[in-house]
Amino acid sequence: MNQQGTTRVENPHGFIHTGAGNIYVNGGAHLQDSDKPAFRRVAEDQLRRLRRVLVDPPGMGKARAMLADTGTVILDGDPGSGRTSAARVLLRDCRRDSGVFHELLPGEEDELALHDPALVGTGDQLLLDLSGADDRQWSAARADLPALRKSVHEQHSHLVVVMPHDGILDPDLQYYRVGIGRPPGLQVLRRHLRIHGMPYEQYMRSDVTVDEFVGVERPMREIADFADLVRRARETARPDEEFAQWCTTAKTARNDRRKEVATRVAALREDPQRALLITVSMLHGAHADVIHRAAQLLLRTLASPSDGLPLLQHKDLAERLTEISAATGPHGHVRFTDLDYDSAVRAHFWDHMPDLRPHLGTWAASIVDLNDPHVTPTVRDDLVTRLAGQYLRTRRGDSLASLAERWSIEATSRARLEAAVHALACGLEDPAHGREFRERIYQWCAHRRLRGEFAQVLVRICADALAASHPDQALLRLYYLARRERDPAPALQALDDLVAGSRRLRRRLLDRLARYSPSPPDLSIFLRVCDPVPLTDSSETSRALVEEREVQRSLTTCWHAVLAGLPRATWQPHAARWLHRAADGIGRRGELLLDLLVSAAERCGERRGEAFAALYASAREAERTAPGGLKRSAETTELLLHKINVAQGLGPATPPPSARGTQP
Repeated sequence: MNQQGTTRVENPHGFIHTGAGNIYVNGGAHLQDSDKPAFRRVAEDQLRRLRRVLVDPPGMGKARAMLADTGTVILDGDPGSGRTSAARVLLRDCRRDSGVFHELLPGEEDELALHDPALVGTGDQLLLDLSGADDRQWSAARADLPALRKSVHEQHSHLVVVMPHDGILDPDLQYYRVGIGRPPGLQVLRRHLRIHGMPYEQYMRSDVTVDEFVGVERPMREIADFADLVRRARETARPDEEFAQWCTTAKTARNDRRKEVATRVAALREDPQRALLITVSMLHGAHADVIHRAAQLLLRTLASPSDGLPLLQHKDLAERLTEISAATGPHGHVRFTDLDYDSAVRAHFWDHMPDLRPHLGTWAASIVDLNDPHVTPTVRDDLVTRLAGQYLRTRRGDSLASLAERWSIEATSRARLEAAVHALACGLEDPAHGREFRERIYQWCAHRRLRGEFAQVLVRICADALAASHPDQALLRLYYLARRERDPAPALQALDDLVAGSRRLRRRLLDRLARYSPSPPDLSIFLRVCDPVPLTDSSETSRALVEEREVQRSLTTCWHAVLAGLPRATWQPHAARWLHRAADGIGRRGELLLDLLVSAAERCGERRGEAFAALYASAREAERTAPGGLKRSAETTELLLHKINVAQGLGPATPPPSARGTQP
């Protein structure tokens, strides 16, 4: 039930300088705004659709009640019963305004341990899918589950664990275990057909092919795939065909056609014939104009010699399509006459002509760059998806990643950058290769020198695709990118956007910034994410971030580095925001902001007098722009001066009456 999402890249971005030496900017392609949804919205759409197609399995009601009562449920069930889909729907149904969804990845290099409290934020929805874990992985996770449950309970969050089927579960966790059964296959198929827009009076009829298909116990994924084949059979059927014919066509399409395709390829000896066969398989459903031009580009890419015939002696496209069992529909779109024949053709050429593979990457980039009204975003995305599918099917994820990097380096258009993002997204979403791609993206962001426009691609893949399900990993990768970039700063903007939706992520980023001696790039990040409004907001919890001891330590450390290492003109606007927030009448939390600034200046040693003076000068300057009025801002300045005097041992601990008036 994991449908492939389409990809679009949003927002204009600049370059990133990732190594020593000078940098020269000579134009280049940029990722611009588009009308296509970002990954996080695509992910939400997919989850909403999953909720619509899911037939509640036996035990779903008990699982829902357990999750509501305890915040935790451990799902057990047969492989193929839809356990993971049920887990995602359970979490979606309990979502609140606060918190984010994220899938836990125990054992991955840059993931927090399951027992780490920093893993859980207020109102988060956490999925721990261990359905494929081995005994060692399951044993390690079981040891950490009590601590994880404690954090989930304290943060009013929700946790769904998908355990290995019939795995051992400790006695103190047995209470949370709920067995998930397999829903009726016919009911699942009909639900999918209904969502596909199939006429009710059609799919409710008794059908021999359907009865035969659902008569065998099948994984839910297989049933979903068959329903999609029926949908596609209907779309390409003759007007006089009905549900029974659609199902028969879908059944035929499920057969292994490798021998059939091999026989046809052997009979097509001419280069143009095979080029057209490959083109139709990779651009299946595209307009005939695109097919014709793409076939010519493939011949050119492969350096095939011209036949030398005059133009009017060439076979026309209709005749050539007939030779490969394809045809043009009423709206000019080209498809094979047999359903799903295109996937068999792709697999044949990929498996049996390995020398063709690198040329297909070059050719696909040239198609993506075509300036043709029929080369739509959907056509481009489908082409990249099909090409990526061959790499992933044959376990060549490293080659797919290298191809995306090459497209970004050689990029001459926004479309090619978008294709690179989509190729990486295909790798991230593939169950067998997701971990490999997450690790590769980490290495790129943290350690590799990035050439061309590849940094733009990594920002978008992290900000959208990775952040949709693994926000902690997205946070770390965007942090590394932001440390290395100059203006404009798309990674920094994406990082700021990411933490804006999660107190936990903001806390974790502040901790990372303060963990080591903050460098100038770290301080630039800090000044961007130290917005005092979310730090003092307590609308969703009993206390604000600024009231947490660990957050206070991080803020003090970073502000000290800012005051000691950056010119006042750089940090003045950010200090002004803190001072304005302190003057907003937010009580103790506003005074805490002043305390943290003073504590940071006090740590400046011999230069603390300069730091105090700079803070006071900034406060006086901030009075002129205070949104709450001059009187309240002046009272805040006086309170700040009092705290500075106390820190220097120059005055009494009790603030003057005018300064006390700042607080409600």
